[in-house]
Amino acid sequence: MAGRFDLDSTPDLTRDPLPYSRRRFIRQGVALASLSATVPWFVQRSAGASMLPEGSLVAERAGIDEGRVLVVVQLGGGNDGLNTVVPYGADAYYRARPTLAIPRPGANGGALALDGSDGLGLHPNLAPLKDLFDEGRLTIVQGVGYPNPNRSHFASMDIWHSASPDGPGRGGWIGRYFDNTCSGRPEPEAGVAIGREAPLAMIGDSTKPITFESEELFRWSGEDLHPLLAAKYQEVARRGELAGVDEDSQLAFLTRTSLDAQVSSDRIRAAVAKEPLVRYPQGNLARQLQVVAAMIRDGLRTRVYYVTLGGFDTHAGQDRNHGNLLRQVAESLRAFQSDLARQGNDGRVVTMVFSEFGRRVKQNASGGTDHGAAAPMFLLGTGLRQGVLGDHPSLEDLDDGDLKYRVDFRSIYAGLLEDWLQAPAAAVVGGSFRKAQLLRT
Repeated sequence: MAGRFDLDSTPDLTRDPLPYSRRRFIRQGVALASLSATVPWFVQRSAGASMLPEGSLVAERAGIDEGRVLVVVQLGGGNDGLNTVVPYGADAYYRARPTLAIPRPGANGGALALDGSDGLGLHPNLAPLKDLFDEGRLTIVQGVGYPNPNRSHFASMDIWHSASPDGPGRGGWIGRYFDNTCSGRPEPEAGVAIGREAPLAMIGDSTKPITFESEELFRWSGEDLHPLLAAKYQEVARRGELAGVDEDSQLAFLTRTSLDAQVSSDRIRAAVAKEPLVRYPQGNLARQLQVVAAMIRDGLRTRVYYVTLGGFDTHAGQDRNHGNLLRQVAESLRAFQSDLARQGNDGRVVTMVFSEFGRRVKQNASGGTDHGAAAPMFLLGTGLRQGVLGDHPSLEDLDDGDLKYRVDFRSIYAGLLEDWLQAPAAAVVGGSFRKAQLLRT
């Protein structure tokens, strides 16, 4: 398992210093950020960051395998890694958590022992993930974190999203991936985030993801203001080009942008409307993953999907709350993997599950755990290295009461970028990291 390497060089990400021309702006266009009642609002918000400098890596990445997909699942709030991947072989775990520790395997409500691991098991509510582990479709990476951990939700999440422990400022790591690998002009459907807001991870200099909370709301809403607007909008959007209009004009740009928006909206809503191939459980995460599976099944050119489940900030009453959340995660991911398999797409999708930090080793006086540091990460897919990667952090050699990280999360990003998405990791991660060997050889 590859760990963190010292930063010994920083890639030169200097952009083309020449002013952007209106012709280049119009020719290259923008990625669709959202559907709004009026196109000018969209342009006002997005156009300033939509000009891709000539000489960037977009022309150099032709021929990459665009069939591969990355799905990112964010567990917001700081998931308790110790009660997720349970170190039942360590007495220190039970001393630190007299009422919260998961019992050893064999006991009532005991951990689910992982074959081939040394005293490690899964929370009993993660039985569906245990099945995936036994089938070779779940990989667990131990002790993932970063140097000098920040225990603020917002700061730590920004660090994970930007791939920069020194603080954000370069946008998001997935956004930079799209900035450096899109061919020609940004694809409206290249990145999709399910939620109210686009995550920082997906924001690039020249690309923004499609973001929607519900596919039914992902549409042009101008006709809601007045029904007479609908016919005129459809006339403009469906035509794609206006007769007698200079193709380099702002009007032509707006027309093409509107058409991109309409086509993306129509296709996504049509894909999600189809009956899923498997039954999904109730819950927000399952709903999001069902939408993602539908879009993958329909053949959208989306390379990265992003979904989120919150509620993991378990300072009090953790036992029941955390268990319910883990059950939702396990059942949702199992249904998603089964759906992909039924589609015949499970070999082209890798799912990464992370949280901004773990929890402290010792439980607190409120029957919960406080903000910690390193935690395990889950990776799901058929082409991954099997089992548990890396050693579990020591429960006695701690960093101010927290687990010391063993794997820098940026090495995971680098491995996924280089080997799965076949993208230049150095330009995205922003440092020199030995990529984690995540795929089967």
